[in-house]
Amino acid sequence: MKITYDKAADAAYIYLKDIPKGGVKKTYSCDPNQLGGMINLDFDENNILVGIEILDASKKIPNELIS
Repeated sequence: MKITYDKAADAAYIYLKDIPKGGVKKTYSCDPNQLGGMINLDFDENNILVGIEILDASKKIPNELIS
């Protein structure tokens, strides 16, 4: 697992496994009204969760993960 953080965009990406060469095949956007922000789940061609994108990350995940 790897986490990247873009401070300018306040966006984090959690890589659960390497993104396949063909890229992400499906993205599920969680309801931002229920979560208070946008979180996207990325799946590969076998419907395996490969990554999680978190916008407004500084408000959603612990600081020690993005510092």
